[in-house]
Amino acid sequence: MINLPTIYAETERLILRSWKPVDLQPFSKMNKDPQVMKYFPSTLTDVESEMFYHRIQYEFELKGWGLYAVELKESGEFIGYVGIHEIGFDAHFTPGIEIGWRLAADHHNHGYATEAAKKVLRLAKFHGLTRLYSFTAEINKPSERVMQKIGMRKIGEFNHPKLAEDSCLLRHVLYGIDL
Repeated sequence: MINLPTIYAETERLILRSWKPVDLQPFSKMNKDPQVMKYFPSTLTDVESEMFYHRIQYEFELKGWGLYAVELKESGEFIGYVGIHEIGFDAHFTPGIEIGWRLAADHHNHGYATEAAKKVLRLAKFHGLTRLYSFTAEINKPSERVMQKIGMRKIGEFNHPKLAEDSCLLRHVLYGIDL
């Protein structure tokens, strides 16, 4: 028997679904791409991507929500993730739930992150969440624009506690939205 993925939501061009084992290879490739990981401290190894994949699966099992695999309706191609997860560090706004996204470089600047994130906001509300945060390095203007396009408001800035003091990524913008 074939185990079909759970489809959580659809948009005009995208399917937000559970992860399949075949997603791991393109997920690893995406996480090794310097262009995709430009605003992160480093790219991820295959082992790190696999560990991340398993953390995503665990959060779905535990919470019933998480970082949804995103595929193009037209082709069925896995292009990345958009979703929600618990923030994994201590800050003045934690504990909390973050909305975030990561798409393969070939799929940047097509409006996919915004399209999927708008749907994820509705999914989060359906799951009873009342507030979401999003944050990124201050220099990551494309991601900040997505936050603005989905209706989030800038509520501050902070130094990311998991980054070195001399990192150009240290200073982060913080956005929030009440659902």
